[in-house]
Amino acid sequence: MPNIALELGKQSASFGVKSAYGEQQDVDGVTLIPVAVTWSGFGGGSDEAGNGGGGGGGYAIPIGAYIRRGDDLRFEPNIIALLAVAIPFVFFAGRALSRVIRTLKK
Repeated sequence: MPNIALELGKQSASFGVKSAYGEQQDVDGVTLIPVAVTWSGFGGGSDEAGNGGGGGGGYAIPIGAYIRRGDDLRFEPNIIALLAVAIPFVFFAGRALSRVIRTLKK
């Protein structure tokens, strides 16, 4: 049986920048490079009898794209992803702040 840690290490070598930045696309003279926030995790183990297992997973959130028109290069954010992250953050930050204020009033 192959060493699981080594196999996971070989497979994860392609992660990183390649998973955060997509392939360049050219559409009607405009160059697009998609950008995402990514993370992943892996684990594995085995015992002396040779029994082992492992697994992993990852997640990606598209946050926008770099757009080049002629000499102009700019980043355009993905508003939907921004709202999907900002709304829960504002909710929980506001809830925590209200609890802190309530505690300080006592």
